[in-house]
Amino acid sequence: MPSCEEASDQPATSRTSSRSLNIALLGYRSNPYSGGQGIYLKHLAKALTDAGHSVDVISGEPYPELDTGINLIKLSGLNLFAEAKPFRALRWQHLLSATDLFEWLSFNSGGFPEPYTFGRRLLSHLQQSDKHYDIIHDNQCLAPALLTLQRQNIPVVATIHHPITHDRAIALAHEDNWGMRLLIKRWHLFLRMQIRVAKRLRNIVTVSENSKRDISSDFGVDTERLTVVYNGVDSKTFAPRANVQRQPMQLISTASADQPLKGTRYLIEAMALLSAEFADLRLIFIGKPNPGGPTDQRLEATGLKSRIEFHHGIEADAIADLYARASIAVVPSEYEGFGFPAAEAMACEVAVVSTSGGALPEVVGDAGIIVPCKDAQALAAGIRKLLVNPELRDRLAQEGRQRILQSFNWDKVAVQLTDYYHDIRQASR
Repeated sequence: MPSCEEASDQPATSRTSSRSLNIALLGYRSNPYSGGQGIYLKHLAKALTDAGHSVDVISGEPYPELDTGINLIKLSGLNLFAEAKPFRALRWQHLLSATDLFEWLSFNSGGFPEPYTFGRRLLSHLQQSDKHYDIIHDNQCLAPALLTLQRQNIPVVATIHHPITHDRAIALAHEDNWGMRLLIKRWHLFLRMQIRVAKRLRNIVTVSENSKRDISSDFGVDTERLTVVYNGVDSKTFAPRANVQRQPMQLISTASADQPLKGTRYLIEAMALLSAEFADLRLIFIGKPNPGGPTDQRLEATGLKSRIEFHHGIEADAIADLYARASIAVVPSEYEGFGFPAAEAMACEVAVVSTSGGALPEVVGDAGIIVPCKDAQALAAGIRKLLVNPELRDRLAQEGRQRILQSFNWDKVAVQLTDYYHDIRQASR
């Protein structure tokens, strides 16, 4: 029987017609530094192209980083997150566009209009274009524009990575200030739109069984309309590096440092608990805390700043180099729809300590240590177990990479989605 490494090199095959499809992949903001959605769009576009399909990526700003040969159609918006003074970003020409004006007004009143305004720009683009698409595949925009396309009998698919209702609930649970709580609720008003659209979409893909359950519960979507297709991992980039020496007291974590969802506070508390016992313990943190923000304040209070090395906005290859230096990857999230940080660490043959947040147990399986969420002591205990047991650490690291190669690869994703696309096209005839 072939090993996992050997099996991963065998071409996956589709059970349906291999006829090439014209596919539009949509992303309202898509660069890889925007989070897992940008990573998903980049690798899905390549996997579908490699499977023989013609792929256009239609994206708002910030734009994705795509492989050579994949067509990018830019739908520029106001990109107000990139403006130092967004209130002053309005220009006279924007007054001629209801979409631009709405985006400016909503953003400057604390809203998040990008998914909605991207959908309006998408409809305008498609009306002016003579390009025919066999499939239009949305990446968690969930704008009303998708329902318009569906009514035109165009096969529309939406990927929902996880319901953002969980992000909202966790953010509110961590905020006591009533003014900030109002702002959190205001920013998440776009969820009303997403829930309304999701309830009426015929075809929805999600990336884990946990997300499937949560989408059904929070968005009120029937489970028979939800199809699970696990994400893949770029196991060529995220791979062990024989020329890099692992440091036994080096941890690594990847997260948006100030998002409560990512559980950074519990990682800092765990580091504080371990620092006296392990004087050489260090942490590589791929992310950037806001100056004076909650993460920055906790680091000052615990005196851990000198033990943490921050990296931000770096390429995947550089991230893999950082993983190669680390012996333990820590994923402290309260919730993940899938968990790219855990999967990429495992692909790099780094032993993982993960919380049980969301879909993380589905990704990590038995190839890592799983501890309860929001429990710094449990997180510290899991890290300590691997620090003092190098044999266990090495075994889990090897099992982790094998698990990724076997179960989470983009070729498999492309095959599953090709079958799914043909099925829904057949059903729409």
